[in-house]
Amino acid sequence: MKRSVLSATLGLGLAAVLVALPATAVAAPAAPAVPSARTPAVRADAGPAYAGSQEEAANNQAFFRAVMASARARQAADPWLQTVTVTYDTTNAPSFTGDIADAAQIWNSSVRNVQLQETSGTGDFSYTEGDGSGSYASTDGHGHGYIFIDHQQAQEYYSLRIVAHETGHVLGLPDDYSGPCSELMSGHGPGPSCTNAHPDANESARVEALWANGVAAAN
Repeated sequence: MKRSVLSATLGLGLAAVLVALPATAVAAPAAPAVPSARTPAVRADAGPAYAGSQEEAANNQAFFRAVMASARARQAADPWLQTVTVTYDTTNAPSFTGDIADAAQIWNSSVRNVQLQETSGTGDFSYTEGDGSGSYASTDGHGHGYIFIDHQQAQEYYSLRIVAHETGHVLGLPDDYSGPCSELMSGHGPGPSCTNAHPDANESARVEALWANGVAAAN
């Protein structure tokens, strides 16, 4: 496996900061129902030996930077902000709304500097589902992030862990497939028997540091 407007005000701020991002347009099209062609390495059945690809790492980082841009816009509007609210849309992932809500609750109870909140409109990022070559987090090239959840992978692996793992990319965490089951970002590395959907203490601390005082820092 791989890889919400923070508010209406923040959504406007996002449009303002996107000019600094390598985007050709500000308006974001709907996230694709099926992922674009990807390398075989991203398949869910790649096994514990899969260590990730440079493309995957770049997509995860681009995703975080898109969300970070929104956070910085909100920070500029409210310098005293201590907690950033990131909003998400589940319109295109109806089969996983329960898992998405549970994953958000898990993260919201694990960290304080950033909180996830569902929105009925276009969020800072969105979830989508379909048949593909693995779940992942990416951007549409116009500053909008989305998480794709693969149906087949969700049948082979614990779906809540998949969603919570991919949501970890929203908050800035990279993959670490060689890690143990207790590490959420180890993803499918530990195998299908791993059902842990909670970040460990180090992962929570990393997210807290990235979003300290309401400011996201890309490292």
